[in-house]
Amino acid sequence: MIKLQNVEKVYRTSSIETLALNNINLNVKKGEFVSIMGPSGCGKSTLLNIMGLLDVPSKGYIEIDGSKVETYRDKELAHLRNQKLGFIFQSFHLINDLTVIDNVEIPLLYRNSSSKQRRDLAQEALEKVGLSNRTKHFPKQLSGGQKQRVAIARAIVGKPEIILADEPTGNLDSAMGNEILNILQKLNDDGTTIVMVTHDDAMAKRTHRLVRLFDGTQVL
Repeated sequence: MIKLQNVEKVYRTSSIETLALNNINLNVKKGEFVSIMGPSGCGKSTLLNIMGLLDVPSKGYIEIDGSKVETYRDKELAHLRNQKLGFIFQSFHLINDLTVIDNVEIPLLYRNSSSKQRRDLAQEALEKVGLSNRTKHFPKQLSGGQKQRVAIARAIVGKPEIILADEPTGNLDSAMGNEILNILQKLNDDGTTIVMVTHDDAMAKRTHRLVRLFDGTQVL
């Protein structure tokens, strides 16, 4: 589902050059649940952003489901992200002025679907994460764990084949973190490919495979 070959990422300013990723070669198979670990600043989030087509490598190339994307225009990349990928972030990124169900519908606004279709799919996604009774609440009325479940519902509402999760349990206590990982494992059992950045060894051990980074280089 995801293939990175000889990927390098360099950030440059007028006075400094930072090598964020160095010669990354990584294949993620369909249906895998892969965790990425490493110390802060080692390139984990940069790697996830490149996998998610939110950033481009300085060298090397990436394929998503067999499609090489280096020649894609911005509009084509946006379409591929919307159709194939779902994103979960550590800090939730919910819009406080929108209800739970309106937050979940957001990715569907970029598709050719009716308001009823959007509402039905959002309701279905919220049921999968156990929040069907919270559709009319606002984010400020929810706990951290509930906010993350809303974020997961938003990520899966478009039925993506791949979910990219950046520290999805990082802001939660251990009990709520386990609940979130249980939801991700259920999605994976149903066929969704998942790549998760984490600092938590216990969470990583529950995934199929571990990738370790150190100073931008893959060491495992």
